[in-house]
Amino acid sequence: MAHVRVLVGTRKGAFILTSDGKREKWEVNGPFFGGWEIYHLKGSPVDPNRIYASQSSGWFGQLIQRSNDGGKTWEPVDNKFVYDGVPGTHQWYDGTPHPWEFKRVWHLEPSLSDPDAVYAGVEDAALFKSTDGGKSWNELSGLRKHGTGANWTPGAGGMCLHTILIDPVDPRRIFIAISAAGAFRTDDGGQTWKPINRGLRSNHIPDPTAEVGHCVHRIAAHRSRPNVLFMQKHWDVMRSDDAGDSWHEVSGNLPTDFGFTIDVHAHEPETIFVVPIKSDSEHYPLDGKLQVFRSRTGGNDWEPLSNGLPQENCYVNVLRDAMAIDSLDECGVYFGTTGGQVYASADSGDHWTPIVRDLPPVVSVEVQTLP
Repeated sequence: MAHVRVLVGTRKGAFILTSDGKREKWEVNGPFFGGWEIYHLKGSPVDPNRIYASQSSGWFGQLIQRSNDGGKTWEPVDNKFVYDGVPGTHQWYDGTPHPWEFKRVWHLEPSLSDPDAVYAGVEDAALFKSTDGGKSWNELSGLRKHGTGANWTPGAGGMCLHTILIDPVDPRRIFIAISAAGAFRTDDGGQTWKPINRGLRSNHIPDPTAEVGHCVHRIAAHRSRPNVLFMQKHWDVMRSDDAGDSWHEVSGNLPTDFGFTIDVHAHEPETIFVVPIKSDSEHYPLDGKLQVFRSRTGGNDWEPLSNGLPQENCYVNVLRDAMAIDSLDECGVYFGTTGGQVYASADSGDHWTPIVRDLPPVVSVEVQTLP
């Protein structure tokens, strides 16, 4: 029987949750790297026992950790991040220049074909690639050379490159998202980049329909349809059917279209999940009721999923990287909260149970479906 491994990054360490295909009983292991912020863990699709983790601390800086045995043991890799030599600046909100800095790694995206190749999205917003299992990293500097960098500004969490999607058909095509700059696409493996924000509207920036400057929170796609993208923006749930060249809103009947995370069902490319949050100043569910919303029509028509979730006095948030979906026949959905709960549904969101309740605030959730 297949089983699943859920990789959880928190503000105070990493946790690994495992279960069989029934997903009823869970083993919780951790914390690994106790006391450190673990912004992201993700395993290689080629070798599931190869897992990368981003370990960060305001005191001790940034490390990349690597496991070759499914998270049982870890080793720090050399962590040599080599910029292209372009210092660059971006603007603070008061318009003054701020030098580019390397603060932390927000997201790690292993290659779909090589366990030693992995991408890293960092703050300040830049994209790196390693081809030696994380020992050395080189910047894909075409992104920062694009020329729009002066109009990128930090979101509330920092100016972070937080989403990396690799096209499963053409690995030279990569989508990334930056808060607060927007979404970008490369068609040549990262040498050149194109902003893909046409159709986005952000009322809190000087030009609401500008080429860049939009606070994109998350992008998701289904492996079978790499041209169809779904986006949770600062406000608005958006969809593109042309690889990001244009977007249209699919918020539909959502009670609020502010949120951070969005993901796509493993077997139903038109089924998507979001977690609405009250507003951009009140990062918690409406009326204290934690609900996941599901659309089976690719957006616009949404249904609340709350069976097993707290429906009173719940004021947690679900961050952008804190939802994941397994690929078992009966699709499993997982998400973590800033209150330290990790919830699982073994039936595509119809029923939820907490795997664990009292972790540190959850930053990221990934799941591996293992033979």
